[in-house]
Amino acid sequence: MEIKSGVLYIVGTPIGNLGDISPRALETLKNIDFIAAEDTRVSLKLLTKFGIKKPMQSCRKHNIREVSEEITNRVLSGESCALITDAGMPCVSDPGAELIDLCIEKGVETEVVPGPSALTAALALSGFQCSRFSFEGFLSVNPRPRKERLDIMKDYDGLLIIYEAPHKLMKTLADLLRVLGDREIAVCRELTKIHEEVRRGKLSEMLSYFEQVQPKGEFVLVIKGFSPEEKPAVSIEKAAQIAADLIAQGLKPADAAREAAKQTGLSKSAIYKEYLNM
Repeated sequence: MEIKSGVLYIVGTPIGNLGDISPRALETLKNIDFIAAEDTRVSLKLLTKFGIKKPMQSCRKHNIREVSEEITNRVLSGESCALITDAGMPCVSDPGAELIDLCIEKGVETEVVPGPSALTAALALSGFQCSRFSFEGFLSVNPRPRKERLDIMKDYDGLLIIYEAPHKLMKTLADLLRVLGDREIAVCRELTKIHEEVRRGKLSEMLSYFEQVQPKGEFVLVIKGFSPEEKPAVSIEKAAQIAADLIAQGLKPADAAREAAKQTGLSKSAIYKEYLNM
C-alpha cells in the first residue's frame, strides 16, 4: 500500500493473539516514518515478531497532552506516523483521543486501519441478542461518579459492556448486582489468548464463582439490559434486610447471610457486606 506523507494513521493491533494483525496494518507499520506507541516496550514485542524496525515515540495516558503537540508538528512537516496502543483500537479505553483531536484542529489528515477489539469480540461471544449496546469502558473508582453511572445504566434496555481488571472484578460484580439486580451476564476473560474463557449466568452466580476462584487476566463483562417484562429480582438491600431480621431473631450473622442467600439466590458474601453497610 502507498503511505502518504503528512498523515496520522490510527492502527488497530491484536488484543492478544499476534496472528490477528491485518496485512494492511503490517504494511502501514513497515512503511511509515515513526510510531506513536502507548508503551514502547509492549509495542516492541509486536514489531520484533514481524521484523519491523521504526523509531517510536511514547504516547501514554500521562504524557499524551505534552507529546501530542510534538507528534502533530512532525506530521505537519511531512512525516507519516502510526498511532498504536498496547492492544486493540486507539481511543477505545486507551490513549489517543487528544492526539487525534489536535490533528483535526490543525488540519492534519488522519486515516484509520481497523483492527481487533475486545468490545466486539465479547459481544459476539456473549450469545446475547444485540440490536443496541452501551460501552461503559472502565467504571470510575470514585464513589460518586461510579454510583451516578450505575444508576443511569440501571434503566438502559440494551446490552451493557464493561472492561475490568482482575483485582477490581469482585467489587464491580457486587455493585452491578446491588444496582441492576440479578441479571444475565457473560464474563469474558483473556480474549484471543491461551486462557480465553467465557462464563455465562446470573450476576449472583458469577460473584459466587469468583469468590472461590481468584480472578486472573483482563475481563470484558456483557450484561443484559433492563427488561420491564422480566420478573423483578430481589435486590441486595432486600436480601440484607432478610439477614438483619434473622439476626434479630437470634441467628449468627454468617448463618443469617447463608439463609438469606438460599432464599434469594444472591451471594452470601454480598449479602453480608450489604448487611455491614446497613
